Amino acid sequence: MDARNPMPATIEREAAPVTGSRVRPGRRVADRVLVVSSTLATALGIVVLGSILLMLIVEGVKGFSPALFTEPTPGPGSEGGGIANAILGSLILTSIGIVIATPIGVMAGTYLAEYGRNSKLADLIRFLNDILLSAPSILIGLFVYTLMVRTMGSYSGWAGGVALAIIATPVIVRTTEDMLRLVPGPLREAGAALGAPPSVVIKSITWRAASAGIVTGIILALARIAGETAPLLFTALNNNSWFSPNLMGGIPNLPVMIYQFALSPYPNWQQLAWAGALLITITILALSIVARFVIKSERAR
Repeated sequence: MDARNPMPATIEREAAPVTGSRVRPGRRVADRVLVVSSTLATALGIVVLGSILLMLIVEGVKGFSPALFTEPTPGPGSEGGGIANAILGSLILTSIGIVIATPIGVMAGTYLAEYGRNSKLADLIRFLNDILLSAPSILIGLFVYTLMVRTMGSYSGWAGGVALAIIATPVIVRTTEDMLRLVPGPLREAGAALGAPPSVVIKSITWRAASAGIVTGIILALARIAGETAPLLFTALNNNSWFSPNLMGGIPNLPVMIYQFALSPYPNWQQLAWAGALLITITILALSIVARFVIKSERAR
């Protein structure tokens, strides 16, 4: 027996073969199997997604032209036309949704991070927020349809904007709370030591420190609602012409237009659907890249 190692030599000799010959080879085999399985699954996902994206690019580029952005959607069986009215309608609907969702989401996230923290009300809000995050968008559309469309007696852009706001709000709430929790406590303590009330500390210190993260959450929420179709089917519906300034009646929008035109028997409509799908994909990709750059700049700072 070694003085530095009180374990008898016989026990060491008995324990060594078990570790070396039984446990380690089994772990190596399991590790290799998992690595190979993960690599194959990743390759399969890349091939499937790549083929879909390639088909979208090839078919969508064929429909790109100046008329696509300047002319409204054509009637059934007609040639030419564009999706200018649908693009403008989508911009208005997403703008309404994000304008409604941003103050609600930021305020709710601020309450959860700064005031509520571990209170029962904060736990209830987090629970409801998680439900909204995972709720099917079609259920939100049905809810807004019952709440607004049936009450107003007409489809409208306002109902579509509210539906999109409900979808975007939980994303902003979660991101705002997480970003504010990352702000170091000594910054708040320094503001309090100067005699500033909590509201001033939050506005002048905490929000500024977490501004990049909060903006990122808003951008991600915008990307989340940009391609929503199901809630708009029950709220804004669609329109093949320009809409009224009061946003009452059917409002043209890209997601519903793509859905309807893709199912139509008219080649011109199908081509416009491909072009609209590619335009939405490019927009969402651009928003995601911007969010990445904002996060990267915040980490570098």
